[in-house]
Amino acid sequence: MNTQTIETDLHHRDTCRLCSSRNLELALALKNSPIADEYISRERLSEQQKKYPLDVFLCKDCGHAQHIDFVDASILFKNYNFKTASSPGLVRHFQQYAKDVVALFAIPAGEFVVEIGSNDGSLLKIFKERGYSVLGIDPARSIAETATTDGIETLPEFFTSHLAGQIKENRGAAAIICANNVYAHIDNMNDVTAGVKALLAPHGVFVFEVSYLVDTIEGRVFDTIYHEHVSYHSIEPLVQFFRKHGMEMVHAERISSKGGSIRCYVMHKGTRQVGASVNELIALEKAMRLREIKTFQHFATELDDVKSRLHDLLNQIKNDGGSIAGFGASSTVTTLIYHFELGRFLSYLIDDNPQKAGLFSPGLHIPVVHSDAIYERKPDCVVVLAWKYFEPISKRHQSYLADGGSFVVPLPELQVFGSAAGVSAAVAVE
Repeated sequence: MNTQTIETDLHHRDTCRLCSSRNLELALALKNSPIADEYISRERLSEQQKKYPLDVFLCKDCGHAQHIDFVDASILFKNYNFKTASSPGLVRHFQQYAKDVVALFAIPAGEFVVEIGSNDGSLLKIFKERGYSVLGIDPARSIAETATTDGIETLPEFFTSHLAGQIKENRGAAAIICANNVYAHIDNMNDVTAGVKALLAPHGVFVFEVSYLVDTIEGRVFDTIYHEHVSYHSIEPLVQFFRKHGMEMVHAERISSKGGSIRCYVMHKGTRQVGASVNELIALEKAMRLREIKTFQHFATELDDVKSRLHDLLNQIKNDGGSIAGFGASSTVTTLIYHFELGRFLSYLIDDNPQKAGLFSPGLHIPVVHSDAIYERKPDCVVVLAWKYFEPISKRHQSYLADGGSFVVPLPELQVFGSAAGVSAAVAVE
């Protein structure tokens, strides 16, 4: 187990976030890392960025997977700068999302819609265009202010039961409450969920999306484990949790975003019959033995095997005098670099986002350059750290491969494309 001195910006809990049990056991030990998206400017290179624990613990009573050492939310989210509108794919996803919610629950136009963690208001804008009254809540102050200026009223706050009471008093109950890629960020889930229940209209629905622990393990998407996330959700523990709050999960579905997620629909208890989808996913989780430590131990062994084979390949390339770069400069990349200990191999990181160019990676301070550099510097090998996006990356940079370059894709299985494939085969034979 990784250990570190507990400071004011790092908190520790000894009870499960969902059921309050103290029966917690280390399930997956990951290398400590800095805050995953804290890429810094050249002026801050003299700073030593702290590393924080990433170990995942399993509640042996309810089956919830979670961090028990976690970074203060005000540090993580007050200066958060990702905007939903910068991702066309995410905007398209939300267009279908709004359509699905309205169709499934027949919520008429004119009703009140609230989004927790509303970011730049992209989803609420879609609801507003459909004739709904909307309100966003997001603690990233600059993003909240911009969203409000752009016509989506957004409170620059963390959502709490107290705030929920104020909103209900001033605006009335909400027919739809949304929380997308947010429910995994919350430490005090009991207070937030109590707030959701208090604000939700009698006929209303709470809809949230989170990464799915089944996909994390099946698809080896362990790099979605980073400090913004304090929980790694599965259906069975959530069902028990909502029942405790007088609510029921009535429908759940798997979706492809974020390497594999679930969208859950929760209503006041007794409002609607629980759909077959909920029990089907619980049966899947039981078949995977998702509540057993051995499942996570096997997962860790699989990751160690990938790491070992990747090191063998990169060592051979370096020993032959080859240059190695990484592709990707995101939060998931930080977890991957630290846990797979890739820092010593990577001369620089390449990213298609021009806003990342000129920055330096968290902790290791590996320089980030724009993807044009792949043709200017011509690295012998590029490790695709943003491996979930390998297909569009490879399509955009086919000329790099045609010119003799190589892409190494570490996950979910180690694959090599281009001139280094021969090296890969030779390493495998040794």
